[in-house]
Amino acid sequence: MSSARPPAPSAPPAPSTAPVSAALTPSPSSASTAIAADLFCAVIDNFGDIGVCWRLARQLASEHGWQVRIFVDDLHAFQKLCPTLALDRSRQAVSGIVIEHWREPSRAGATLEVADVVIEAFGCELPHAYVAAMARREQKPVWLNLEYLSAEDWVADFHLRRSPHPRHALTKTFFFPGLGAGTGGVVKERHLDAARAAFEASPPMRDAWWRQATGASAPGADATVVSLFAYENPAVDSLLEQWRDAAAPVVLLVPEGRISGALARFFGLPSFGAGSHAERGNLRAHALAFTDQPGYDALLWASHVNFVRGEDSFVRAQWAARPFVWHIYPQADDAHLPKLDAALEHYGRHLPADARRALAGFWHAWNGAGQPDWADFQRHRKVLERRATDWAQELATLGDLAGNLADFAKSQLK
Repeated sequence: MSSARPPAPSAPPAPSTAPVSAALTPSPSSASTAIAADLFCAVIDNFGDIGVCWRLARQLASEHGWQVRIFVDDLHAFQKLCPTLALDRSRQAVSGIVIEHWREPSRAGATLEVADVVIEAFGCELPHAYVAAMARREQKPVWLNLEYLSAEDWVADFHLRRSPHPRHALTKTFFFPGLGAGTGGVVKERHLDAARAAFEASPPMRDAWWRQATGASAPGADATVVSLFAYENPAVDSLLEQWRDAAAPVVLLVPEGRISGALARFFGLPSFGAGSHAERGNLRAHALAFTDQPGYDALLWASHVNFVRGEDSFVRAQWAARPFVWHIYPQADDAHLPKLDAALEHYGRHLPADARRALAGFWHAWNGAGQPDWADFQRHRKVLERRATDWAQELATLGDLAGNLADFAKSQLK
């Protein structure tokens, strides 16, 4: 069942111009019984693609004992989430995971090491030479196409559907993350609930986080802490004005990024980069440096309401068990809106009618349909907080993405 991959190097090797995994045939003495997995990720936009892949890779390695290698085409985006990553190395190891800068092999006949499990993330196309090497492998690998997360009903029907290759004796299986039964679930590490509980139960830990992230102590109990992570959004000006004029203090935590310019304009500043602070009325805002993934989880735990975007932060907000607002990745012809409504259907299913309307109205407004009503959202916050806790428990019954994927792969390797 093993591809006898050599173990990850204990230190990054010297820079190399070698093509993807060319001439990496292992020696017999390095054989291992661990399942080897290759995960291919093309960074299309932002950080969601590599964010999900990096979480999945770490979990497969740490919780399931797999030997994992990631091929990624954009090391600069990856480094934002993994600061120890070296940009000048074609091959390196971080946290026991081999990371290769994805380049096409220079010649079709390059010797390629093929893993037991090959994960093609989000529809990226594998190198042709790698696919040919998969077909030559005596025991064919388990080939999974990891799809984007969707809450739509059709996902359960297509999860684990197979697709034979038109030229090679290979079969690809579609693996769909989802929020409902019959899907692959979403990424969740085994330690996550305990880590969140420890953060919530420790005032010194929370205060240390505030001082490190903002340079200030945690706000008083009368303040609502909001994290704001979003794409460019025309509704942000209205919301900032509402927070400025709110009856109680609002403390805004803004990771540096695509929405920073809107904050700078609102506060009349030339920029709103990491370390910036500003106040208007009852609104106080802190610009935060871009953080690694554990740091982003802590940001969600430190906040009362979380504005998130894309896929990775959307999932982490659900595990944070706090009310959240999702800025879904916009698509042409509003193709993203049915996906937004499908998520609302799952998440809002057991809410009272008035709270469900308030939540749906706010999510739609944040995604381009009207103006968000913060006062209405706040009126239902206690109910939304209870639902956030219940939903995290409900979602956990699906199992986690890494565990579900590992179980399926092992069943195919027998």
